[in-house]
Amino acid sequence: MNRNVIITCALTGAGDTVGRSEHVPVTPEQIAQAGIDAARAGAAIVHVHVRDPQTGAPSRETELYREAVELIRASDVDVVVNTTAGMGGDLYLDPKEPTTILPETDLVNGVERLKHVGTVKPDICTLDCGSLNFGEGSLVYVSTPDILRDGARRIQELGTRVEMEIFDTGQLVFAKKLVAEGLIDSPTMFQLCMDVPYGMPADPRLLATLVDQLPDGAVWSSFALGRMQLPWVAQSVLLGGHVRVGLEDNLYLSKGVKATNAQLVTRARTIIESMGAQVATANDAREILQLEGAR
Repeated sequence: MNRNVIITCALTGAGDTVGRSEHVPVTPEQIAQAGIDAARAGAAIVHVHVRDPQTGAPSRETELYREAVELIRASDVDVVVNTTAGMGGDLYLDPKEPTTILPETDLVNGVERLKHVGTVKPDICTLDCGSLNFGEGSLVYVSTPDILRDGARRIQELGTRVEMEIFDTGQLVFAKKLVAEGLIDSPTMFQLCMDVPYGMPADPRLLATLVDQLPDGAVWSSFALGRMQLPWVAQSVLLGGHVRVGLEDNLYLSKGVKATNAQLVTRARTIIESMGAQVATANDAREILQLEGAR
């Protein structure tokens, strides 16, 4: 069992959740405040997406990232900043004419997806390690091997730690190939993403199998969506991993009770400490991940 557990809080995500909970942060100020509150509750890492302040829609706008991250860093909390680099992979196809690309599509190359990373210089950024039929309808999330290799090279150039996000079993195979090719710096960091339709189900046996296949020395975390988010905290800790909670993945503290990010972190902390483990500080996380600034 992991005795020193990093909590990551995923603050807002890119899902259609703004209209479903008044607690989902939208503006850079709201996102930054949610990150600050999460850090005060015990999160060592905050995972940052941004949204259009007018519409709440997901955004790749660099200036929005700059504003949110600068506000977090200017605050009185110590927290590791992790930004997404997954935006720009959405391909919507007309099901009757699949050669027709629908206007909702937001598809750019692997380097363009990292434009904000080069500007705000987060401690960590994500790399979504494969393509996926993302839920119902006509959306395919696109990350081809060539796109991913280009992205991994660019992240190395920027000196940012990669969090490889794994949504299906074949993606872990490819992520390990990136590691073997020298495109991912050590210590390697994996986020095992469970219950994302149509990826890997939140099955403890599957998580155990994935963990058994990780490279030696890998640092890993996992999360599950919705009602499985908080039980998955215990599941991850039992298998030796770190944890992720937050409104990107789950809107509820309990049935019918909408949560804030800080409340989800507090509940995760309670679970971790009740299991006899301790919650890692931001500086602990830097040491575990060998990030600059560790003391």
